[in-house]
Amino acid sequence: MASKTEQHIENLLMQVEPGSTRHTILHSAKQFKSSWVELGQLLAQVRSELLYQEWGYADFAQYCAREIHIRQQTADKLTHAYQYLRAHNPHSLEDHSSSVPLPDYRSLNLLDQINKENLMEQNQLDDLRKQVFSGTIPHPKLARTFRDLKREHAAEQVNQYTDLKNALSAAKRFQSSLENLPPELKKQLELGTFIHVLEQALNIMEPPAEPEPNM
Repeated sequence: MASKTEQHIENLLMQVEPGSTRHTILHSAKQFKSSWVELGQLLAQVRSELLYQEWGYADFAQYCAREIHIRQQTADKLTHAYQYLRAHNPHSLEDHSSSVPLPDYRSLNLLDQINKENLMEQNQLDDLRKQVFSGTIPHPKLARTFRDLKREHAAEQVNQYTDLKNALSAAKRFQSSLENLPPELKKQLELGTFIHVLEQALNIMEPPAEPEPNM
């Protein structure tokens, strides 16, 4: 039995001109669970060319929600994943005879997030990307790896914050102990500049809470 979303899309398919861009997108949305690439490519076109306006929608989010029943967040991930695949493994878009299935679109978004947040060395990220493209690491395992990396990164940030705070306290204590020195000697130490730099760094860096992964 078709779901409400499937029935909604099926009804629209009967109203829209076959072969049109709009019809193709609706059909892709219906097949979305089994193949996301075509939908990601087409949604990128809808956004860039403002096609949703021609179809009576005020914005891209409204079109996604009302016509193909997906959230804009999901649409963003689909279009981003398609662009990532095109940039890093374009051959997979052309080779339809390959026995290796295309990676989960969520995995491609995680790979990009790992890169942007510098959670891995480049050679490690390259190896991980090869595993994703070869189908040897499924999305649930990659998601666990991502969560572990985020925890490690958060712990490193906390340690760095603590070290800076301790250094600032030590510098202020040392500065206080030098109050009776001649001014020309105190100037040589330049503790004021050092303390100011530490304070600025601490103002920018807040103790990070452990974030939830964006999957």
